[in-house]
Amino acid sequence: MNVYEIITNRIIEKLEQGEIPWKKSWNAQTQAPRNLSSGKLYSGINVFLLLSARYQSPYWLTFKQATERGGSVRKGEKGYPVVFWSKTEKTDEETGEVKEVGFLRYYTVFNVAQIDGLKDIPTIEVHQIQEGAEQFDLAEQIVATMPQRPEIHHGFTRACYSPADDSVSMPTKNAFVGGAEYYSTLFHELAHATGHENRLGRHQTIKNHSFGSQDYSKEELVAEFGSAFLCAEAGVSMAVLDNQAAYIQGWLKALKNDSKLLVTAAAQAQKAADFIMGRKREGGE
Repeated sequence: MNVYEIITNRIIEKLEQGEIPWKKSWNAQTQAPRNLSSGKLYSGINVFLLLSARYQSPYWLTFKQATERGGSVRKGEKGYPVVFWSKTEKTDEETGEVKEVGFLRYYTVFNVAQIDGLKDIPTIEVHQIQEGAEQFDLAEQIVATMPQRPEIHHGFTRACYSPADDSVSMPTKNAFVGGAEYYSTLFHELAHATGHENRLGRHQTIKNHSFGSQDYSKEELVAEFGSAFLCAEAGVSMAVLDNQAAYIQGWLKALKNDSKLLVTAAAQAQKAADFIMGRKREGGE
């Protein structure tokens, strides 16, 4: 199997068990996974792969890094793949032009809970869960400070993003079960909006907008993943899907048809979330 197939099969396994990894990965007290030695945060699909392992600690190490820190991976422990982009030079046979080509690679990491003998492991910070209206202050701040934010209109029967007039339509807040459902839905639509040509330009590459098409499935995954990243930032839970089983079947079909879909959608979702947060990611994996 190539790298894409390895990663896709991990997520397919979860979906076939009835679990949507990007919806169950976080709760309000979960920290984003990071490498213990480098301190770098993992990004894109790596976040969902590592959080779905359900370890309390956010810290991970390669076998070599664990050994260098005096630790040893316990016998029988299973590692988890982390993907990254590498580059090589390729010569065009017709023109002789040398071009830089990117390709996907992966390495294996272990959670510190799988390793014996480690010292100086940082204490896990337990975030205080806010109650009442204050628990959504950060979510509201993310929405309010989004650069080049589209118009957001309330009072509609369903949530959607319209590329034609670059606007988001939403039901009123009281139409949702709670604030978490409202903001996770709004984050989903704002993630769609980052694809506009005046933002990240993702929509310009979509050839087939029809429901169920591969392009449609990819854009929906970008919005789903983007909402998951933003919900994690805001400390809110993602909304439960009304027809979860049908969505799972749709995603399974799309992923089995295109092994690259998952990795590329998650990478674009990370860019979408970072755009909405108004930040540039440096040194992530």
